[in-house]
Amino acid sequence: QVQLMESEGGSVQAGGSLRLSCSISGYIPSRKYLAWYRVAPGKEREGVATIDTEGNTKYTDSVKGRFTISQDNARDTLYLQMNNLKPEDTAMYHCASDSMPIEVGFKMGWVPYRGQGTQVTVTP
Repeated sequence: QVQLMESEGGSVQAGGSLRLSCSISGYIPSRKYLAWYRVAPGKEREGVATIDTEGNTKYTDSVKGRFTISQDNARDTLYLQMNNLKPEDTAMYHCASDSMPIEVGFKMGWVPYRGQGTQVTVTP
């Protein structure tokens, strides 16, 4: 079992920044791949960014150059730095973990361990 809990999100104006964090604990082999995904109203789940044990990262195209995923050395905390936010980034953001690679974009599949999510709202 893996437990994940996101920090509080927030509301910002377009062009602003937010940093999300996620506290992670539990069975280490199931934490090999960590990710942030989001669910916007009326849309499917979208993998935003992933990172593995070696620090290799992937991003969905819409956030490349604006978002940065990172982790602390112990892999107990996962971060998502979001810059130049846009109204279309408004969504519920979740952190997730799996022992298998996690896809980015709308082809992201089900992952077994997920946080409850935190709301990010970007106003025009």
